[in-house]
Amino acid sequence: MTIVINDTHDPALRSWVESANSPATDFPIQNLPFGVFRRRGSRDAAHIGVAIGDQVVDLLRCRQQGLLAGLPDALLQAAGSSQLNRLMALGGDSASLLRRRLIEILKAEAPQRADLLVPIEDAELLLPAAIGDYTDFYASIFHATNVGRLFRPDNALLPNYRHVPIAYHGRASSIVISGTPIRRPSGQTKRADEPSPVFRPSERLDYEAEVAVFVGTGNELGRPVAIEDAEQHIFGLALVNDWSARDVQVWESQPLGPFLAKNFATSLSPWVVTLEALAPFRSPAFTRSADDPPVLPYLSPSRTRGFDLTIEVFLRSARMREGGFAPMRLSHASLRDMYWTFGQMVAHHTSNGCNLRPGDVIASGTVSGPDDQSRGCLLEITGGSHPIALPSGESRTFLADDDEVMFRGFCERPGYARIGFGECTGIVLPAGQ
Repeated sequence: MTIVINDTHDPALRSWVESANSPATDFPIQNLPFGVFRRRGSRDAAHIGVAIGDQVVDLLRCRQQGLLAGLPDALLQAAGSSQLNRLMALGGDSASLLRRRLIEILKAEAPQRADLLVPIEDAELLLPAAIGDYTDFYASIFHATNVGRLFRPDNALLPNYRHVPIAYHGRASSIVISGTPIRRPSGQTKRADEPSPVFRPSERLDYEAEVAVFVGTGNELGRPVAIEDAEQHIFGLALVNDWSARDVQVWESQPLGPFLAKNFATSLSPWVVTLEALAPFRSPAFTRSADDPPVLPYLSPSRTRGFDLTIEVFLRSARMREGGFAPMRLSHASLRDMYWTFGQMVAHHTSNGCNLRPGDVIASGTVSGPDDQSRGCLLEITGGSHPIALPSGESRTFLADDDEVMFRGFCERPGYARIGFGECTGIVLPAGQ
């Protein structure tokens, strides 16, 4: 399908769910992101839900009440599933049909149906899909340059970066839902003054503020996805924290790249915002400098676009929580500043014939921008040696035990309703035995 701005993006749309009409909500009726939930404390089976204001719409209940009648059978079956994979596999046209029907059910003029709703605070939010594979890119040239300068001051950006979207395959089994506590990992590390490595808890635990896409329709093994078709294979976007043990990473990553430094945990926000909901917030692909090499045709930037999506990072220590301090904002950056778009990532990922499957996750890599306030990880902010001051009188170079990291994402543009992504959070627990 071709995603266009239409009447579902009308900022005048209102819902009978009053909390959805607040200008500050992440989930107005123009958004309607998909997720998976069950009632907190129950043994109920998981249902697909849709966020609106401070409520979750139960899609299974909608189907049982006949409110989805007339939709294609495959879509009705997907709406009653316990995960989003079946809906993702149907593609953007089906997601659009369902989103439009939900707007009809939830708009201000429709009959109020409180029986369809569960307060978000009463819902246990689960991973949205069964994630078969996870690939993490390195798509911010600002992040790549900032990190490169720390280790290669005279050669910050490696020569392949402007030619090819760099990525590594992550571990899908350790992707966890937002709010899951993160145990500090242990691993081999070697301090500069040590003659040999030691196995110990990481002393340089970091976060990485990222955005991910969920793959919708897949592609057959051996059949690459053309750049002009790449977005047809994207279902929607979510927030990601790719936790990183920097001291483990620097020791293990040569010559093959990230392994144990990355695969101990990746946090994912629970709500998947569809491409259609994001239609008003698209941006041109990154503007390359005159010195940049031409992009090979299969990655043509003229056939893909970015997203004007802001991601903010907040930190709150245990002492801050005890003292009643608000979380401290560490950075804010925009996905529009990424050197490679998600369309280019999908096209490159499949260019050798690799097959993507519904529910696969493709992450952007750390979202960083051109200034000091838009650096998406502590390694960039502190350089590993210049601590930041917290309002509680503490300082941080990397994360301490009991620190809580919070990401928030949103899109804003005059003339349209604000679209939010909710939060992606995690608190650091001490290393295990």
